[in-house]
Parts: sequence; C-alpha cells; structure tokens
Amino acid sequence: MNWTKLGKIFDPGDYILVAGPGQYAQSPQVLVLADRARVYFSTRTRDVMGKYLSHISFADFDLTFRRVKTIAKSTVIPLGGLGCFDEHGIFPMNVVRHGEDLFAYTTGWNRKVSVSADTAIGLAYTRDGGMTFEKVGTGPILAASVHEPFLIADASVAIFEGVFHMWYIYGLRWLDNCPEGESQRVYKIAHAISSDGVSWTRESMPIIPDRLNPDECQALPSVIEYNGTYHMYFCYREATGFRNDRTRGYRIGYAYSTDLKTWNRDDAQAGIDLSDSGWDSEMMCYPHVFYCGGEVFMLYNGNEFGRHGFGIARLSR
Repeated sequence: MNWTKLGKIFDPGDYILVAGPGQYAQSPQVLVLADRARVYFSTRTRDVMGKYLSHISFADFDLTFRRVKTIAKSTVIPLGGLGCFDEHGIFPMNVVRHGEDLFAYTTGWNRKVSVSADTAIGLAYTRDGGMTFEKVGTGPILAASVHEPFLIADASVAIFEGVFHMWYIYGLRWLDNCPEGESQRVYKIAHAISSDGVSWTRESMPIIPDRLNPDECQALPSVIEYNGTYHMYFCYREATGFRNDRTRGYRIGYAYSTDLKTWNRDDAQAGIDLSDSGWDSEMMCYPHVFYCGGEVFMLYNGNEFGRHGFGIARLSR
C-alpha cells in the first residue's frame, strides 16, 4: 500500500462554518454522491464558559477533490440536551450507505468532573440525502459496559457480505500524575458485528497489538477491502506528552486481515508518513479510507489535531 499525497484540500480558516469563524476541521469522513463528495467533519465553538463544543459540518467537493462546491449552511445534527451523552459535542460522525438508507454513527462526548470527558456512540438517520440527520433517540447505541468501562468512541462501520462490522475504541484506564497536570486516557481498537446496524454484539477485547508500549493510544480505525485483503488504517500516539512533543504525537498505523478476525499490524507497510515540512509534518491523525471513481483515497488531519484542516492522499497503482 503506497500513497501519493495530493495536499491539503480544506482549511477551516478560509470559511465561516456553522459554529462560526473556522475553528478546526477534524476527522473528515466522506459520503460519495452522484455529482459530489460530501465530507463531514467536526468543528468547534465555545460556550458561555469559554469551553469548547464540537459540531458536525460538511464541505461538498467535486469528485476530483480539487474544488469546494458548497459548505453546510446549518447544523448537520444537534447536540444533546442537558445531561445527555452528546451534550458537549459530536466528534466524529461516520456516514454509511445501506441500500437506500444512510446511517450516521456519532461519537458524543460530555464533560466530567474527575476526568476531562466521557464518550459513547449514537445513531442517526437522514431524510434529506445527508444534509441533516435525526437521532434515533436521546441515548447512545453503544456505551460503557462491564468489560468496556468508558470512552466508547470512533465508530467506523462497513458492510461485508451482508454483515455490519464496527471498529471503534474503548478506554482501558485513566493515568494519574501525568506531566500535563490532569489525568490522561488509554484506549484501544475493538470490533463488533450486527445484522441490522442498530443492535451490536461486541468482542470487548483489543484487536490491534501495541507498537509503542501498553499505554499506546489507538484511534479512529478505517477499513476497506482491496485486492482480496482487508486493510485497516488508524492513528496511534503516546498517552502523555503528545501535545507538545512531535515524537509522541499521532502517526498513521496499519494492519491487514484476510478474515476480519485476526489482524496483522505492520506500520512499515502503511505507505504514508509525515511530510518533511508543512501542515502534516508534525502529526498525522484521523484517517478515513474510501473508494471514489474506482480509486482509493485517504482523508486525514495533520498538525494540531485538525486545527488547520484536512488533506487527501490517493492509493498508487
């Protein structure tokens, strides 16, 4: 798997987004339509206390990803009400086509007292072709459980041979006495299956081996089938020090499988890495791999977790 970077294609600073003047464009996730590619992403605003809220917006590109055709004019999906799992933000949102239906799997987050936040996975549908989404209810479809105690997030769903597969993350532990002065999380990638995309059977175990150490954080898995093999891209980092030390920040990880059960990690074969300079020279994170026009692309964020937007790469033949 070798990728050709095509550059940054969206900078939130160039637009007025639904949350206000552009602040972040995190976790780009595509919905390919007949005449455009709609890229959903999470942007930020601040509440009356000056704290961040995450909102979903989108940008419509032409099918070459060279031109932005339009930007969302209103909120794609509302935040949750008082005390809900998604009260303070939705980040990210993965949109999946199933026949004539479009399912949106959201990650809702809410602030906590002893730690910074908790998360869970929600579900929504659209009635207008993906312009806006309505939640199936006020609660999540996947949340904390006996074996997955917190931080259920980053749902990425694909349908293979009629079965819904979800790759997501869950928290193993919180680390105390960290250099940051606040507790830091450790989370791993897991897998669940479903017959309808609503009710899920979880395996409740990490499926990708660590490369750095047992406290490695793994996020946002994305899976495609290509040439008879399943390929997973994700990002990983150290649990602490990642905000200020580029050697500890997010990188792109890679694993492959022939049966969707056993995954072989081989980051050296990812085929994409940091640039020598520029917007993705310090960090690469939140990859999303997909087909468009018979080719395979990867959307991803660069430095500062998507503060400066997202770029795209094309799989080389």
